[in-house]
This record gives sequence, C-alpha cells and structure tokens, in this order.
Amino acid sequence: MSVNKEVKRMTTHVIQAMKEQGEKITMLTAYDFSMARILDEAGIDVLLVGDSASNVMAGHETTLPITLDQMIYHASSVVRAVGRALVVVDLPFGSYQGNSRIALESTIRIMKESGAHAVKLEGGAEIQESIKRILSAGVPVMGHLGLTPQSIYKFGTYTVRAREEAEAAKLLEDARLLQELGCFAIVLEKIPAKLAKQVAQSVDIPVIGIGAGPDVDGQVLVSHDLLGITKDFQPRFLRRYLDLFEEIKGAAEQYAKDVRTGSFPNEKEQY
Repeated sequence: MSVNKEVKRMTTHVIQAMKEQGEKITMLTAYDFSMARILDEAGIDVLLVGDSASNVMAGHETTLPITLDQMIYHASSVVRAVGRALVVVDLPFGSYQGNSRIALESTIRIMKESGAHAVKLEGGAEIQESIKRILSAGVPVMGHLGLTPQSIYKFGTYTVRAREEAEAAKLLEDARLLQELGCFAIVLEKIPAKLAKQVAQSVDIPVIGIGAGPDVDGQVLVSHDLLGITKDFQPRFLRRYLDLFEEIKGAAEQYAKDVRTGSFPNEKEQY
C-alpha cells in the first residue's frame, strides 16, 4: 500500500519517505478555509499558503505587497480546515531577507498564531543565516529556487531562470546548500526540465517543481490557476482542470435572471 493512502497526517518525515519510495508528492496552494477543506479531503499532500495570495486573493500585480499579518490570517484559515495535509506558509517579502533575527521573529509569529507546520523562503546562499536561525528554533523550512517572484524587480521578468551555465551552476550549488543547512524540501520554479532533474538527483530531500518538468519528486500549482478561476494567466506549465471563471459567472448570471424575473425564490424555497 502506498504512503499516500495509509498516512493519517502528513509530516516532513512522510514527505521524505515518499521521495525514497519513488512516490510523487502533490502540492497545491490554499488561502481560505473552504478551499483548504476540499483540497485536504481530496488527499493533496502539502497545502502551501503562498504569498501568491497577494495576486489571486488581493489583486496585486506582484507578491511583494502582502504583509506578515495577512499571511497569518490566510494560514490560520487553512489550518482550521486541515486534518491530513502538511501546511507550509510563505514568509512574505521583507520578513526575512537581510536580518536573521527578524526572520526568526516572523516565523515564530506564523507558527504560534496560525498553527502551521513549516515555512518556505525564497533564495539560497544569500539567506542562509535566516534559514539556520529558523531551523535552530525547531521549525521545518522548505526552500525555493529558480524563479523567485519576490525578486521580480531584480530580474525584471517572470521568464524561465537558470538557462545560462553560471546561473544553473549556482542553482545546483544552492540546492545542495539548502540540504546541508537542513531544509526538508525544495521548490524549483520555472527552470529547464533537464536542470530540475539534475537537482532532484543531486539532493536527498524532496524536490517539488512548478514549470520544472516531470523528473522531480512532486508538483505544485496555484489552485486558482488549476481550477480556471484566474483567467489571464496562461503559462506553458499550467494545466487547467476546470473553467470555474465561466461556470461561476454563468451561475451568477442565472441567479440574477431568476431574481429579476421573480422565479427565485419559488414556493418550495420559502417558509
């Protein structure tokens, strides 16, 4: 029987065992109670309370504006819904870069106030002091390399990362460093599939991809993209499983029509 079916509660230990047994890890974003409950019941292994909430929930152009308080609000909502999944929370921009003490304080707030199980940070060697300090407090850390959306103004584009040899070499080096520091997993975003495969084979910890090809240990997508709630985002790596934008819009239009024509509520829909 697979790990996925028999486990009652996902942990970092279980995620590691899944890599060792060659079982793929499933990960999706969640920002609210209702969606998290559905995804948890669907058997998704890891729920990421992503700073992508800044885009899909608040309508910002980038992930930069979302605050620590807002991330804690979203994380708390998700944790209350979950019985099985591992809940990982993004440390938002400005809450960990350049100051390991602030990184630890941010992490402690997330863990204490939301009840989450782990945090995720973007970057490699440049944030190693923050990672060390968080891990020293006993909090599991997931790394994130490749396209790091919090650095959008540095890169100036959301294009594929690590195509050049030097950047690819640094990414591989950073992945090994994250493992050495004690991270339990790494997300690789929007990098060549060949490089992602090399990274997954070079480290013993799970590697979860988004736009990084099939030869990694698991996949992550933004739930609102997968479900077709977002409309304009059309990257090559995205597979839309539903078109909820049109479905929900259609339902709302039908409701409005029924109210305006007097067909809602009918005799059975009143007291």
